[in-house]
Amino acid sequence: MAANEPGGRSARKHQAIMEAATAVFMAKGYAGTSMDDIAKLAAVSKQTVYKHFADKEKLFAEIVLATTDRVDAMIDLVAGIPTDAGALEENLLRLARQFLTALTQPQVLQLRRLIIANADTFPDLGAAWYEQGFERVLATLAATFQRLADQDLLRIDDPLLAANHFSGMLLWIPVNKAMFHGGPQHTQAELDHYADEGVRVFLAAYR
Repeated sequence: MAANEPGGRSARKHQAIMEAATAVFMAKGYAGTSMDDIAKLAAVSKQTVYKHFADKEKLFAEIVLATTDRVDAMIDLVAGIPTDAGALEENLLRLARQFLTALTQPQVLQLRRLIIANADTFPDLGAAWYEQGFERVLATLAATFQRLADQDLLRIDDPLLAANHFSGMLLWIPVNKAMFHGGPQHTQAELDHYADEGVRVFLAAYR
């Protein structure tokens, strides 16, 4: 459909509303956000917002679940570790640095905080975001570790637990600091250090 046709305009407005809602929810939280705020930032009428989304809850759910699509690139990254014994540490280190950098981006941390803050109000939404997002990454990482174990590159009895150990060592410090301080508290050099040490400890336990 051409961009100048009604359907094209509708799609652009839908996207504008989604982007505006994401910005406002992250800035003001769910309770502090109104449909008026979203309409103003999206440069549309409040009636237009309601035409696309029946209520604030449905809009919130859509912007949260839309972010799980971004996980696909992370899954491709995790699944792509080659079974090269000579380069195992190098490959895991590259993965760790990219994994850590991606999951500590300011918008990712903001979204995580927003979902956690509303987990009691929308438990199903929080569970869906976790299951369709981070849990998929962990499952892929577990399958990758099992593949490496099958090639005798790692010694792993519980691949999913190993995946949690790997990600936990990388994310524990920077993510917890960000959650309590309200934003990223790390430098890239610190992230690289967490990645280096995480891989070193992981291999000491599992190689």
